[in-house]
Amino acid sequence: SPDEGWQVYTSAQAPDGKCLCTAVIPVQGTCSRDLRSHQLRQLTEKVQNISQSMEVLDLRTYRDLQYVRNTESLMKGLDSRLKVAAESQRSLNAKSFQELKDKMTELLPLLPVLDQYKSDTRLIVHLKEEVRNLSGSLLAIQEEMGAYDYEELQQRVLMLEARLHACMQKLGCGKLTGVSNPITIRASGSRFGSWMTDTMTPSADTRVWYMDGYYKGRRVLEFRTLNDFVTGQNFVQHLLPHPWAGTGHVVFNGSLYYNKYQSNIAVKYHFRSRSVLVQRSLAGAGYNNTFPYSWGGFSDIDFMVDENGLWAVYTTNQNAGNIVVSRVDPQTLEVLRSWDTGYPKRSAGESFMICGTLYVTNSHLAGAKIYFAYYTNTSSYEYTDIPFHNQYSHISMLDYNPRERVLYTWNNGHQVIYNVTLFHVIKTSGE
Repeated sequence: SPDEGWQVYTSAQAPDGKCLCTAVIPVQGTCSRDLRSHQLRQLTEKVQNISQSMEVLDLRTYRDLQYVRNTESLMKGLDSRLKVAAESQRSLNAKSFQELKDKMTELLPLLPVLDQYKSDTRLIVHLKEEVRNLSGSLLAIQEEMGAYDYEELQQRVLMLEARLHACMQKLGCGKLTGVSNPITIRASGSRFGSWMTDTMTPSADTRVWYMDGYYKGRRVLEFRTLNDFVTGQNFVQHLLPHPWAGTGHVVFNGSLYYNKYQSNIAVKYHFRSRSVLVQRSLAGAGYNNTFPYSWGGFSDIDFMVDENGLWAVYTTNQNAGNIVVSRVDPQTLEVLRSWDTGYPKRSAGESFMICGTLYVTNSHLAGAKIYFAYYTNTSSYEYTDIPFHNQYSHISMLDYNPRERVLYTWNNGHQVIYNVTLFHVIKTSGE
């Protein structure tokens, strides 16, 4: 069920007989919240409650039974005396009558014991019904899940999750075939801004960076976890030595890459040392709203990271305003190689890189779709028609995170993510 985190988008057979399957794997630990696991926990709690009730009932029954046995001889004696009194009323003098009354008084505590027996009888009937229901539920779950005990099932699930996540990391690159519905993480800040997680560090590092506004900004908030970001707690502030322009920033291996305001200079700011490690001009790159995306906002230079490394997307006068994609050395900010995509940057809403391919949206407004793809490995392009639900109707930042395989978006003051579906051909050993 999609509600459980597993989503199989496509399943088909290739012409050569290979099975092709596209799926979104849930985050670690999702299976521990599986519906059947929840049912098992509820059933386990019921069994524990019933066991405790049975113990109490057993103790009470044993105590009451002892009392009944002790009063048995008393009841027999009283019965014989009553028979004698009934046969010869003359033998029932004042002393004998008082003795009978005393015997009856001794038996009075037996009445609440008998009442408790009635109550316990009803409880036993209820418990029997509960046990019958539990047995049916457990049998149904056992038939569905197999004849394994709960602990073994949990271990098997954890092992399976680990294998699936390892498999996902080995899938490598693929072609974008679909984008999920948006998932809104938070609504905060102005209409324009950017937010991101590190695109390279280990998954244990869950810090989130937040940069409100599109020009002259210097304040970067660093949140410890995504949950802290959602609640707006546990953050530190970095004050950049140079203000930024646009929203095309990216965090890569502990450093922030951004465009210095009113220049075509790329800046690498290291968070731990709180210092600029390097800055370099992107030769010929337009800046200061010369070649922005269609939404403007000084978005002339857009830094990106994918499975292949660091990229800069911009344009120049020499390229007649068409989008240029450049591979950039993350250490020196030197341009390693550039491609002219032929797509006018002012006509693009936003863009992002996945597996060396630049994907471009045709608008930043409602009704946008992923309209164009440029493949740097073959220096070729194609027009695409991939639906893209622009929920808040004004995107000012769109970036892919290869570590998490999701799109990060700033959409009209909302911080949003999208899952992506990539088409993979999985090769097994020997093929």
